[in-house]
Amino acid sequence: VQLVESGGGLVQPGGSLRLSCAASGFTFSRYAMSWYRQAPGKERELVARITSVGGSTNYAGAVKGRFTISRDNAKNTVYLQMNRLKPEDTAVYYCNTRMGVLAPDYWGQGTQVTVSS
Repeated sequence: VQLVESGGGLVQPGGSLRLSCAASGFTFSRYAMSWYRQAPGKERELVARITSVGGSTNYAGAVKGRFTISRDNAKNTVYLQMNRLKPEDTAVYYCNTRMGVLAPDYWGQGTQVTVSS
C-alpha cells in the first residue's frame, strides 16, 4: 500500500488549496479514504472521510462548509479542496485508509499546509 500526498504549500488567509493523494497497492475503489491533519503540539485529527461506494462524506466541524473531499476511482486518487483557509488550518495533512475494522491504518508521508499572511 502506498499513499502519496501532494498540493500543500503556503497560502494567505482566505485562499484555497487542493490536496491530492495518489493511492496504489490495493483496490482503491473498495475502501473509504480519509484526510487527517496534525498541527504542531497537537494530536492528529480527522478532517474528512469519503466512503467507497456512493461517496458519502463527513467532515470535522471546524472545516464543514469550507473543505470538500472527493475521489476519482478511475485515477485511484482522493482530493481535498480547501477554501476560505484560516491560520488555524495550518498543519501537516495526511491521507489515510484502513481496510477493515481490525486492519492497520495506512498513512502517506504528509504534505505541509501553511496559512499565513
